[in-house]
Amino acid sequence: MKLRQGSPEEAGVSDSQVRKIVERAQSWVEEGIHPALVILAARRGVIFLHEAIGRFGPEDDSPSVKLSTIFPLASLSKPFTAALAMSLVEDGLLGLNRPMADYLPAFRESRKDNILIRNLMTHTSGIQDEKVFEKVKSEYPEKDEHAAFRWLNENFDEYINLVVNSTLTDPPDTVMRYADTNYDFLGQMIRKVTGVTLEKFATERIFSPLGMKDTHYLLPREKLDRIIQRSASSPAYKGTVDWQELEIGSASLHTTVRDAAVFAQMLLNNGHYGNIKILSAASVAAMTHNQIPGLAARFLDKVFPDASWSLGWSMQGPGKGPLYGEHMQSPSSFAHGGAGGVYLWVDPMLEVIGIYFSVQEREEDYPTKGCADLYLNMVQAAVEEI
Repeated sequence: MKLRQGSPEEAGVSDSQVRKIVERAQSWVEEGIHPALVILAARRGVIFLHEAIGRFGPEDDSPSVKLSTIFPLASLSKPFTAALAMSLVEDGLLGLNRPMADYLPAFRESRKDNILIRNLMTHTSGIQDEKVFEKVKSEYPEKDEHAAFRWLNENFDEYINLVVNSTLTDPPDTVMRYADTNYDFLGQMIRKVTGVTLEKFATERIFSPLGMKDTHYLLPREKLDRIIQRSASSPAYKGTVDWQELEIGSASLHTTVRDAAVFAQMLLNNGHYGNIKILSAASVAAMTHNQIPGLAARFLDKVFPDASWSLGWSMQGPGKGPLYGEHMQSPSSFAHGGAGGVYLWVDPMLEVIGIYFSVQEREEDYPTKGCADLYLNMVQAAVEEI
């Protein structure tokens, strides 16, 4: 099944509900919750909703945002990086239950030699971003957090040394602590194993076969003017500027809503898109099932009794986890979001894909996703038949 444009009736969803969703999305822009919003929803391969609302930039006279506008995915990059890792697992080049020390030898002599690849993918490594940055501040006090982030990823051997010499917050496999560092290291291992950049490997293995022409870990210069613009006062502004110039597994991916939908449909198709096979059904199952049942999550000083996390995605679960609240999704649903206002979910039972790419300017909306939860519930409620 490949995505195609169609009517709500063809997708088995309510036409009146779809009109209501568009009206509500327009109101979120008019009320100033988002200066820009691009949304897409599809069911059974039929795109029944695809709208671009608001301004491309923060200025009052900015042109309108387009369906083809490119958004920085921030942490929504992680499931894509996870898919790259799973393709190497299929090739026998990466082992989920092998220690990361097998791929980054600096960890072999440390007390962190028991961190496994799957611990990075499920955020159960015991590594905590705050501890890493504390180490940076103590050793390099002249660097602020964003400068440190950039510097670490440009000097990855030093990044490794900092983590090797920092204290694990928890032993591996005891608690989930969401950390960019996990996926920065996963991206580095992908580079080590393949011998090429993330951009090159991802393009050859996933993006080009799927026709995702506007998806990049390192955006070409000729496409920089298509990136959605935020004001300098936006809480996500500095990070998104950094991500444009770095190639990292945790946060540097850029894409359009349409390209992201193709990737999501591939997962909904158990790894296929049309006659193209990207991943095996076994890989997709591992990526979209709770891999840490019964394990708690700690996030922003809060404790969640059931983290419900897979190899790359937040899963719908009983306690519901650190980043996304309980919504009208079926139990098999999976989702991820990113700083600045991007969110994607897939509901296999209802065969629904939903994407919400927004611009957040209000501090109180960060790092949550503005009205993404309201949009999600309205899309789910549009389904008329199962």
